[in-house]
Amino acid sequence: MSYTIKVFLFALCLFLGMLLLMEVGRWIGIRRNAVDPEGACAGVGAIEGAVFALLGLLIAFTFSGAASRLETRRQLIVDDANAIGTAYLRIDLLDGQAADQLRKDFRRYVETSLEAIRKFPDVEAFKHKLEEATAIQGKIWNRAVTACREQNSQPATMLLLPALNQMIDIRATRNMARQWHPPSIIFAMLTILALTSALVAGYGMTGGKSHSWIHIIGFSAITAATIYVILDLEYPRLGLIQIEHTDSALIDLLKSMK
Repeated sequence: MSYTIKVFLFALCLFLGMLLLMEVGRWIGIRRNAVDPEGACAGVGAIEGAVFALLGLLIAFTFSGAASRLETRRQLIVDDANAIGTAYLRIDLLDGQAADQLRKDFRRYVETSLEAIRKFPDVEAFKHKLEEATAIQGKIWNRAVTACREQNSQPATMLLLPALNQMIDIRATRNMARQWHPPSIIFAMLTILALTSALVAGYGMTGGKSHSWIHIIGFSAITAATIYVILDLEYPRLGLIQIEHTDSALIDLLKSMK
């Protein structure tokens, strides 16, 4: 089952759960009104305000964090392409076969990186290609160090090796950025708060003689859809939200190498 389907089913279950709990809350409110009409609504407004405020705060926090992490991942792709491009240009500081071989390794490195991205949503295949790209990265470093020693090139040692080091560091940061997500308990708390708010909202609607379906369905649908978008932002490439257009930086870089 794909990630998109899993998240959609989760959002659908949340939507239905909120509808059910609104009805349960309304049923509890009606029974309480029948037993104690004066005390049934005492303090309900304060409780509703606290629950909805906490829900809004948590949604804002998780949505803002997810959007920020998405933008960071996009920026890291551009930084990665720039670092690779800079290191590739500095290969010109070397002479002969070593420079030619390094250029071939760089092309293989970028090609393998793009192949890894295209493996989504097959995470295992992606990881396999990522390991292959990391192995090529190690070969590039070892070959460059050997070439700088053999040719005793001071400019190459001072310019090429730091550029390669930066390229490796940015790729490591980019790989770690894929794992930057809030703890699972945050999403669990968000789900519990959404369901609790539905129960409280249902209790607060006991004053009406009939159901206000526009408010009931609207509140449940908007809340479930917002949580769906948050989960999609947290895991780009797996869901509907994609960052493929940012990969054009690597694609253009590969074209410039040929």
